[in-house]
Amino acid sequence: MSIHLHDQHELLAELPPRAQELLPAAWQEAARAMSPRGLDNYLKGARALHQLGRGEDLVLTYLQQMPHLARAVGEEELPGLVQFLLGMASRTSGQVLALIAGTSGTVAERLGDASLWRQYLSVLELVLAQAPRGLRPMLEQLDRLLGQLTLGGLRRWVMWGANAYRSDFEGQQRYFGLASPDALAVLQQERKGTLLVDVQRRLNMYLRALWGRDFVLRPTAGDYEQRQGLRPFIDQMVIHLADAYDDVPANPSSDGSTEAAPVSALELYRAAAAHCAAHLVFGQTALDDSGLSPLQRALVEAVEDARVEALAIARFPGLAALWLRLQPPPVAEPAHCGDLLHRLVRAWLEPARPDPHPWVQQGLAAWAAWPDRDDAQRSLSTGLELAASLEHWRLQHGWAPFSARHDALRAPYRDDNRYLWQAARYDEAQALQADWDSRQQVRRKVNIMEMVNEVDVEYAGDDAQEIWTLPTEYWLDQEGVTINSLLGRAPLADPVHYPEWDYQIQLHRPDWVTVQERHVELADPAPVQAVLEQNKPVIARLKYLIEALAPQGLQRIRRIEDGDDIDLDPALQALLDWRLGRQPDPRIMQRRQRHERDLALLVLLDLSESANEKVRGQEQTVLELTRAATILLAETLRRIGDPFALHGFCSDGRHDVHYHRFKGFDEPFAELAQARLAAMQARYSTRMGAALRHAGAQLRRQPQRKRLVLVITDGAPADRDVTDPQYLRLDAQRAVQELQRDGTMCYGLSLDPRADGYVERIFGSGHYSVIDRVERLPERLPQLYLGLTR
Repeated sequence: MSIHLHDQHELLAELPPRAQELLPAAWQEAARAMSPRGLDNYLKGARALHQLGRGEDLVLTYLQQMPHLARAVGEEELPGLVQFLLGMASRTSGQVLALIAGTSGTVAERLGDASLWRQYLSVLELVLAQAPRGLRPMLEQLDRLLGQLTLGGLRRWVMWGANAYRSDFEGQQRYFGLASPDALAVLQQERKGTLLVDVQRRLNMYLRALWGRDFVLRPTAGDYEQRQGLRPFIDQMVIHLADAYDDVPANPSSDGSTEAAPVSALELYRAAAAHCAAHLVFGQTALDDSGLSPLQRALVEAVEDARVEALAIARFPGLAALWLRLQPPPVAEPAHCGDLLHRLVRAWLEPARPDPHPWVQQGLAAWAAWPDRDDAQRSLSTGLELAASLEHWRLQHGWAPFSARHDALRAPYRDDNRYLWQAARYDEAQALQADWDSRQQVRRKVNIMEMVNEVDVEYAGDDAQEIWTLPTEYWLDQEGVTINSLLGRAPLADPVHYPEWDYQIQLHRPDWVTVQERHVELADPAPVQAVLEQNKPVIARLKYLIEALAPQGLQRIRRIEDGDDIDLDPALQALLDWRLGRQPDPRIMQRRQRHERDLALLVLLDLSESANEKVRGQEQTVLELTRAATILLAETLRRIGDPFALHGFCSDGRHDVHYHRFKGFDEPFAELAQARLAAMQARYSTRMGAALRHAGAQLRRQPQRKRLVLVITDGAPADRDVTDPQYLRLDAQRAVQELQRDGTMCYGLSLDPRADGYVERIFGSGHYSVIDRVERLPERLPQLYLGLTR
């Protein structure tokens, strides 16, 4: 069963107009992350939030963020989030609800686990109940908080602030906005070692390098009370590790000296992940713990841990040293069962240093008599045998009975062995179904015979698991057209989310802006050809400059002291000077050097509504002059041979930044590109920072060493959902700085005579020009480019 968006007429009709406009692009992303049932809940959730009457921004944010949430923690959490937002609607504003929805994708990816996600929602409820004025400032700082705190640490930080500023509303805003010394002090106190989310990718690569297969790692919030007692565990083939680990201090030996160097949190993560992975690789039989005493259960678990570790060490001997460093030091004079148990485990890991204790020797003998360690059932019988002898030893020495709490193994990397006692093993059918539901959509390129011989699935929609494409056009002789032009539709590009800089909090708002690439309609390219025809004198004046900049192959560099061969004219002059008694010029050599241009240019056009205004004293609009200038620049670049692209942008709020491609880097400046330029339109507003980040992402894919973004704009950055005039200007400035750090140069060309102040602030001194007379733009633009790239 699949759900088609065009079949959901009733649900779509109940959404606001802008949501209906943006939903097709978001639907593609959602269809790859959700099952049909999840897509149905996705649409119903949007309708429920719209019926709240808290503004369309909440609905738009929900539609764009839920695919991220579904991929990170599962589509089952969508209805829960909708119910949570509906329940909070009567206690907070629509802007706060939109912030919760807007940060949900980032938080879910950061937490990576459904249970942690639900605990995070309970933290938000706590803030709203005890410190309502602090909820919005906290959401604005959430990326910074979760970058330094675990979920448990965040909860304790919240509780401290809620208790300290319970009746101080201004204090709540300062504390939860990280603007007070108390907030920073408690934040520093709650910061814990290394977060799993920061090393998870490295751990996945580490396990894949060891075992040649992938393992699923999930964080677990074990530090709500005391994280020291948390142990890893395995559940349904998923390895759960603590969401943060501190460095492990060095183990002191019995004489008080330091036995080994401290173990970093990353090494602890590696040890725990490798141990759990060894259980999944070598432990295939579930054991029955019915009727076992705590001592018997502990010994069986210790034997099984030693068995899988021995098999892993046989393949990777380096693991022994890693695991041994995390074992507690041996106790010289044992006083209870736990001391002997620790000594036995250490003796199994370190056979080169045998332990002289009689009971440990008995354990080593039982271990040596076990030739086939692939038999997991042997762990049960061996453990029971050792448990009986240890109980006899305990009674002889009058020790206290074994305590699972105080005498259990204390190695922090070992799991709690719940996986060993699970009677119902992994449900393979259920796992296959879950894997199928969550599988990413695959697009395959096939040849014409595969396409013809395959039966099409007529009910498959945008959520199909596999889509076949034909790389070449297939012509129908009867119609004289291609199948794509007759029946096909151009695919929509997935929405791209970018951060946005907020100068008031001095932080990026993660995934705050959505860039939607829109298809460019085609028009008659005759007006473009007319511009080229009318501006022949301009092109003629540029001919000399073009030829000077065109690649010339090998160029001869004359009059140098160190070169490849003698330059005849300077050599003869030097000889004549020497004979006349004058000092000869030593620069008598020449060298041949290859002259190449290694530059890629992206022209970014501001297509906001203001470009439709007429130029003072002329009948032409700013858009028409911008198009004419772009045409002349494109013709100049075509003759030079530099790779270039022509893109444009406008914006209708942060959820919908329109991005148009008139010509790509791999396309010629021919009839198709000219037809797109002829259809160019101007509307909406100017959210420049998001467009610059998207343009920079396109340029980074180019192989050229030098990259340049040339922005042509007629006004300051602005948008309909922003009232602070400095907000988008400083975000554009930040975007320019980010591109410059990546090696991409940005140059601004403004058509606003009053633009010197803000344009210089955005692009920097020497990286902008202001053209007072717009009618000179077609002539100035190609000359400007030639000057920049000389």
